[in-house]
Amino acid sequence: MSARRNPVAETLRWAWGQLTSMRTALLLLFLLAIASIPGSIIPQRNTEPIEVIDFKAANPGLDRILEPLGFYDIYTSAVFSAVYLLLFASLIGCIIPRVGKYWRAVRKPPPRLPARVERLPVALSGSLTDADGAMARAEAWLRAKRYRTRVGDDGVSAERGYLREFGNLTFHLSLVAVLAGLAWSNLWGFSGSAIVVEGRGFANVITRYDDFTAGGLLETDALERFSVTIDEFHAEFETGEVQRGAARVFDADVTLTDADGTRPVTMTVNQPLLTAGGTQVNLQAHGYAPVFTVTDGNGDVAFSGPVVFLPQDGNFSSMGVIKVPDARPQRLAFEAWFLPTAVLDERGPHSVFPDALNPEVFINAWSGEPAVETGVPENVYVLNTDGLAQVPGDDGQVLSARMLPGAHMSLPDGLGSISFDGYHRWVRLQVSQTPGNLMTLISISVGVIGLTLSLYVRPRRLFVRVADGGVTVGGLDRTDTATGLDEEVAALFGAVTGEPGHNGGAAPRPDTEEPAE
Repeated sequence: MSARRNPVAETLRWAWGQLTSMRTALLLLFLLAIASIPGSIIPQRNTEPIEVIDFKAANPGLDRILEPLGFYDIYTSAVFSAVYLLLFASLIGCIIPRVGKYWRAVRKPPPRLPARVERLPVALSGSLTDADGAMARAEAWLRAKRYRTRVGDDGVSAERGYLREFGNLTFHLSLVAVLAGLAWSNLWGFSGSAIVVEGRGFANVITRYDDFTAGGLLETDALERFSVTIDEFHAEFETGEVQRGAARVFDADVTLTDADGTRPVTMTVNQPLLTAGGTQVNLQAHGYAPVFTVTDGNGDVAFSGPVVFLPQDGNFSSMGVIKVPDARPQRLAFEAWFLPTAVLDERGPHSVFPDALNPEVFINAWSGEPAVETGVPENVYVLNTDGLAQVPGDDGQVLSARMLPGAHMSLPDGLGSISFDGYHRWVRLQVSQTPGNLMTLISISVGVIGLTLSLYVRPRRLFVRVADGGVTVGGLDRTDTATGLDEEVAALFGAVTGEPGHNGGAAPRPDTEEPAE
């Protein structure tokens, strides 16, 4: 009586067979590529948070579709992760049986001599004058051509091209290693950015980041200890008519302090800073930070220092907000535009060049009753006008001013004053650690080598039968793309018969079956 089949086990076995088929692996690889396309077109929160905000503001209708579908977080979405993990499992399931099969094939000697060598796709037959040494000559020639040989009573079998399958397996194993390296980086790596003004520094603690994304297994309390001080930032722009305003120099002189000590370093766009612990620091963006001093109505300095302004166009017309919540008796706030090369014409105030050739600030003021601290965070680049009113000028219109560096403006009604003291530059540092990068790079290099072997190595079998004073040499290629079989069979025939100049050959017979092993 036969045992009853377990339907659950049968279903699982069928599902595993489907998952580990090469067709499924190729389909999953295609789906992974398709899923990556939106991530290369639409800005992603983990790498471009500011660009995401700008994109959402510029495309409100499209945003209502993209946000619910998770298009701003493609690479951390459940769908992308599912495809990624299924591809990982599929590749492993495809490779393991093939590795075992290849190992057995490598240890196995070449196939036995077929009964009818003359029926192979290419074959030559002839008589022998020295039959006693024919097999020895055949084996010596085959070994010199790097064939593995099997000598029988009436002939020699030979095979080469084992590296083709080795290269194929190496390529697929490297894909698994690439996926493992990417998973390593995603689980134990991190990426964040911070804006740092000239003369100030950045310490690698999570509270100093403007945005931070970490892998699920990363201990954020155990980040590498280092700090970077921006000593001076250098930016130069094209002044000629061709590509006017294009960046020509973009680097920073910094001081790095890490486990190897304190040392000066020059950072450029294509030469990121690498710390002793393997953390990479890149220059990602730059802009201007005008310096202001605000005195409140009581005569106290309520604010003094640089304020980061965000560029709004290619000429670095920059917008920013100066918040002075501690000013008394009225709290103060200012909205301002910083124009590095300011021009005031029919278009209004704007910058005509990205370098600070004629820096000016256009500013207006707000005031209101002191607010109760709630602890709720606010966007430092946006002014919350709740409880504030614009300060009127002498003409009853909204107070506004055009200020050069060193200029001072007094506010009406004893509210205080503000001065524009100059400007610094700021840089945005992108800090990241991807521990699996080296593994990924090595895996890709090994994969390229494996793919090259699988494409250019030609698996081939040759056979020599010696009987009744005659010899038959035959051969077959195990791929459809191989060439040169006719010449090699003719060369082997010449070596066996002692006629190296023999150019004979037989027409290929594509309908001939490969001999059984």
